[in-house]
Amino acid sequence: MKTLIKKISRNLNSKFYFNYDTSKYVWFRAGGKAAVFCLVYDENELQIILDKIRGIPYEIIGMGSNILIRDKGYEGILFKLGKKFNKIIKHESCIEVGAGILDLNLAKFTKFNNIKNFEFYSGIPGSIGGAIKMNAGCYGSETKDILKNVTIINSNGELNILNKDKIKLSYRNSNFHKGDIIISANYNYEYGKQKEIITRMNNIKLMRKNSQPLKTKTSGSTFKNPPNNFAAKLIEMADCKDLHVGDVFVSKKHANFLINTNNANASQIEDLGFKIIDRVYNKFNIRLEWEIKIIGK
Repeated sequence: MKTLIKKISRNLNSKFYFNYDTSKYVWFRAGGKAAVFCLVYDENELQIILDKIRGIPYEIIGMGSNILIRDKGYEGILFKLGKKFNKIIKHESCIEVGAGILDLNLAKFTKFNNIKNFEFYSGIPGSIGGAIKMNAGCYGSETKDILKNVTIINSNGELNILNKDKIKLSYRNSNFHKGDIIISANYNYEYGKQKEIITRMNNIKLMRKNSQPLKTKTSGSTFKNPPNNFAAKLIEMADCKDLHVGDVFVSKKHANFLINTNNANASQIEDLGFKIIDRVYNKFNIRLEWEIKIIGK
């Protein structure tokens, strides 16, 4: 693979890094090395790369906010979209947004343009590509409420535009094919009163500050909320708030957050997660599902 990547990279602006330490990138600050880390220059180069690496596994890493890469690492390519994917353009009928744009920055853009219903993005860490893939949402709003269509490049390097109905967004889920990489999206929009937009964003900021362990080594919500229930509530009621494995602890502030307090490794984070899953299942017969994406051997 290394020889092939070196050959591919000769005529490209995309940057390739071998034996890349992912722990300095993911928010948990833990995990193993990737065989290749690629910072993609633009969509044309992404098409070229995907066309030439057929058979080599790959993942898109986004901002590293909800990812755990196991300690033995990843034997494929991790893609990170570069600056060419950071566009926001307001058209008459939609807002065109690059997949690399931070959720927070889209919320700020819509606020300055007096556009409502995007305020919830100010409370979600990560980038738009990941938000679409998992139908991210909070405080009563979800990505599917405002999304129009998505542009993807598939594993063969082919570019396609998919309408929202085709990707079947549901709670923290979608039906993109394996290997699909989101490069941009179009959103429906409507105008609102900026004062009301600012108020809602400030309320979201305050709720996050009061309820979540911000500015810690965490990946946000660890588990999806089960139907008609809340993961954090179940975790607390199953007496998990005092659990820890090594340096990784269940947050005292929000039980659905795991925190790397010092130098926990990925195995310890995953082990603690499975301990929580077992306790909740044994007490309530409800099996929590990971919201964090776990990659590697």
